[in-house]
Parts: sequence; structure tokens; C-alpha cells
Amino acid sequence: MWRRLCSALRRLRGSPAAVFAGGGRLPAAMERAVVRCVPSEPKLSLRFVLPDGSARHMQRDQAEPLGRALARIATNAAKGHAKTRKKNKKARAEDNPSGEAAAVAPAVRLFSCDGEEIAEEMPNSAAWQDGAVLQVGEVQYRVERNPPALTELQLPRSLLAGFPVCPKVSAEFASPQHCLFRWYREQRPAAGGEAAASGNGPTWVEMSAERVFTPSNALVGLRLKLQCTPGDGAQRYGLPREVESSGPVEAGPGACTFDSRHLYTKKVCGEGSIRIVSYNILADTYAQTEFSRTVLYPYCAPYALELDYRQNLLKKELAGYSADLICLQEVDKSVFVDSLAPALDAFGLEGLFKIKEKQHEGLATFYRRDKFSLLTQHDIAFSEALLSDPLQKELCDKLAKYPVVQEKVLQRSSVLQVSVLQSTTDPSRKICVANTHLYWHPKGGNIRLIQIAVALSHLRHIACDLYPSVPVIFCGDFNSIPSSGTYSFISSGDIAEDHDDWVSNGEEERCNMPLSHPFKLISACGEPAYTNYVGGFHGCLDYIFIDKNALDVEQVIPLPSHEEVTTHQALPSVSHPSDHIALICDLKWK
Repeated sequence: MWRRLCSALRRLRGSPAAVFAGGGRLPAAMERAVVRCVPSEPKLSLRFVLPDGSARHMQRDQAEPLGRALARIATNAAKGHAKTRKKNKKARAEDNPSGEAAAVAPAVRLFSCDGEEIAEEMPNSAAWQDGAVLQVGEVQYRVERNPPALTELQLPRSLLAGFPVCPKVSAEFASPQHCLFRWYREQRPAAGGEAAASGNGPTWVEMSAERVFTPSNALVGLRLKLQCTPGDGAQRYGLPREVESSGPVEAGPGACTFDSRHLYTKKVCGEGSIRIVSYNILADTYAQTEFSRTVLYPYCAPYALELDYRQNLLKKELAGYSADLICLQEVDKSVFVDSLAPALDAFGLEGLFKIKEKQHEGLATFYRRDKFSLLTQHDIAFSEALLSDPLQKELCDKLAKYPVVQEKVLQRSSVLQVSVLQSTTDPSRKICVANTHLYWHPKGGNIRLIQIAVALSHLRHIACDLYPSVPVIFCGDFNSIPSSGTYSFISSGDIAEDHDDWVSNGEEERCNMPLSHPFKLISACGEPAYTNYVGGFHGCLDYIFIDKNALDVEQVIPLPSHEEVTTHQALPSVSHPSDHIALICDLKWK
């Protein structure tokens, strides 16, 4: 019946109204006219292929009357017809002895989806609706307005067996969650090394229809291909696009430090519980220096410091934690945009990024979409807040008495990322998630005290004024061991003006001031022996501080054993992507 309907439509030479009159549907085999019309842009675009085979891409003002656009289409069609006739000398001799190619413009009309001809006075933005029919002479086109379309499809440059391959998918009028995916592997050459089909390229074998594909050891040495069809969740799909891997699947490193930890995190936490991860992932901008390779990490194989290799490990590690909240430090902007955000999006996590203005790395916070929605963001740079935020005036006035320290604080690019989230199942439950990376220098205890004072003052405004009594989770690389002034200040609520850290860099940089904050914070993961393990240092620098009045610790995921950490002497290594170790715990609302 479908073939008969298509054949009948092809026999019609006039308006398609006859098809609509009987309640019939236009056949899917009709040519496509793709319209892109966005309210924020002054022009719409129209793409279609004329009967002579030439592709047309037109830009028209949205407010322009339809008749002008149809007249332009008619002119283009006539020119295309004339060119075709010129190419056919025999036809020109028989049909047009004068030798001139007659450019007769065909009738061009636009019909609504119910078969009514659309008035030429109607503006383009209203005329070109999804499902309308454009008729150019005897050829009809189905109008597709803002169909799902891929704007970017990429595969990682490095593929390892046993590690998830997460494509980067960017789309317009579509979302990656609603796209269709088909993964293929290269056909392994037959015995004797002969190509499967000479001159025709590789043969591909379909493997999976999931968004994320994890190649097995059997695929080592073979390339992968992905076909992605964009979708919008409303059963509309655009044109598919394909991408092939730049190289073959390579063998993985074997056992990794996080494999045993994944045994505790196979499933997402249940209702009322929150699994949170805090992790300094080692920015590529620091890992890929001569100093890093020869002084900081001389024990690490050079290839294991390469970004593509470390990203394979990192994505598998983070995905395996099944976390609800992930706070990352030392995140390169390109890593967030091109790698982590697309990968974790595939596992149900939404990402937020805060860059350090003077550097190429910053902070990233991810939250599970089906558990939380984002209410507000309150990110700050410590130096800017000290100078311009009225909340920091008292601290700024105190600091002004110590100009040497003040200058060092203002030179730092450290930032604080703050996100207020709301439970998707219980809107009364909100949470304030803070993420930071404090000044690194071993003698910078006084600088870190000022930075954390700015952070806690900012959090007090959010948790006491904007969202009264909202619980706080404060994650990060605090670059402070448990005996430091910073750790003591956070966990006890105050710091004395005579604390040793006020003179951490000598008498010339002394600054004495008592500080306090109202929070009741505890380290959810306690005080591990170390969270940072490199050749010349190991110690506990990373913490997940939680509001002990609102949250309980259900479980702390054990850190890797000392044997696992030191298998390759120190971190990072071929089996661990960073010089830090992730902290992971499950929390429960009280």
C-alpha cells in the first residue's frame, strides 16, 4: 500500500491538497527541505536539493514575506535548469535551435501540513513550519524545521581494552541522551594478511548499540567506528554521522589501583544517601613539563604521563564509583570540555566548571541528574572577593595591616566553586556543595588561612542568609595536613592569633588575627595516612568536610593499600592517573 501511495503522489502534477483531502499522509520518501530557525537570530536557513541535483543553502530574513523567498527559489531552479540544458548539446539542438537556454522559472508554492497553500504575505518565521510541503515545479519537499542535527562527533585518540570509550557528542535541537549509537569493529584481516576487499576499505562488524562502548581484549589491534543518529526525545531523528578511531585498540595496563574500590561502588546509592568523591586529578599543564618528568615524577613511565593515557584511566575510575557528587581539582579546561563532561554525561552526571583566571585549569563539580537539580551557583576568586565583596571587608581591613602578606594573597589565582543543589525527589532537601584548591607552597600556611577564611565567610552568607540551615559539604585539595592551622580552623571553628601558621614563612610575613566561623564541620573520611604520594612527599592534603548536624557518614570507601600505591614506586603510575588519591564516602541525611 505504501508503494501505491508514493506512486500516486508522483503522478500528481499540481497541489498536494488531493492527498491531504482524503486524510492521507505524505510519504516518508519525499525530498527533504531542512529549515533552521532560531528566535534569537535574524535569519533562517533553508537547505534542499533542486531537481537538477544542485544543493541550495539559502539565508533569508525571518521577517521577510514568504513570497520573496519563493521567488528566489524559483530563480535558482530556473538557473539550474538552464545549466542542465547547456550540458546536453543534443537536447539544446533539438529543443532550442537558437542556441539560447531558456530559463523558465517553475511555479514554487508552500503548503501547510493540512494541504492549504500558505499566503505569500506571511513572514518566513511563521510560514516554514515542520511538516509543511514545498513544491518546486513537479517536485515536492517535506519541510523539516529545526530537525535534530549533530554539530560534533569525536572519539578519544587513545583506546584501551577494558576501558570505556566515551564519544564527544554535540548536537543542535537534540540531546546525547536521545541519540542512537551503533558501534562497529574492524574486520580482522584473513589469514595470510590479505585485505577483505581490495580497494574497498575495511569491513565493519556491528558490536553494540550503547552510548558507551568498552572494547574487550579480543579487539586489540582493531579500529572502531561509531555511527550516531541525533534524536530529540520526541521520536524525531536527524541525519546520522560516522566517525572512525584514529588508531587501533591497545592493550590496557592490567590491574589498577581503583579496581578493588569499585567493588564497594557497583551501584548508585539508594534514596536518602549521597555518594561523594573529591579528587585532585593532576592537570595536564603540570604533568607535561620537563620538571615533572625529570624531577617530580621521574619514576613514572613517560607514556603514563600523557594526557590521553591518563584520561582513559580517569574516566574508568570515576565512572566506576557510581557517585552522586564529584568534586575535582586541577581540571584543564580542555579536559573538562572535550573529555570529562561528555564522558560523565553518559553516566548521568551534569558538570560545572570554574577556571582560575590566570591559569588553564580549575575546578569541576558534577552532580547526578536524577537525584539533584541545580538551584544557584556562587563561585568566587579569593583575591577578587577580598577586594570587592562587602562580606569580606572586615577581613580585608585586618589584612591591610600586613601589606607583604596581603600582596601575596592578592597574587594568588585560587578560586572557590559553590553550587546549591535541590533533591529531585524531595524539594525540601537542599545542599550546598563547595569545592576548592588552596595555595600549594609548604610555607604558605598563613596564605591558606586567609583563603579559607574568605571561603567560610562566603559559605556563611549562602548557608545562613540565602538558604538558612542548608547543609554544607566542603571538598577539595586544601594542601594542609591534619596538624595544620587550616585543618584546625575548619574543624574547630576558630583559630588563635598566635597560631604557628601565622608565621609559616618567617617573621617578615607574620600576620596575627583571630578568626572564627559558625559551621560544625568534620572530615567525613577521617585523617588518612596520605592522599598525595609522590617520590619526595606523602601526606594527607585532601578532605571532604561535612555538616555533622545534618549529615551522617554511612561508609568510607577504603583507600588503595600501600602495596598497590607503591607497586610502581609512587604516583602517578601506569595504573593510577594522578599523584593524589580520590576520597569517597557515602553520606546519609539525618
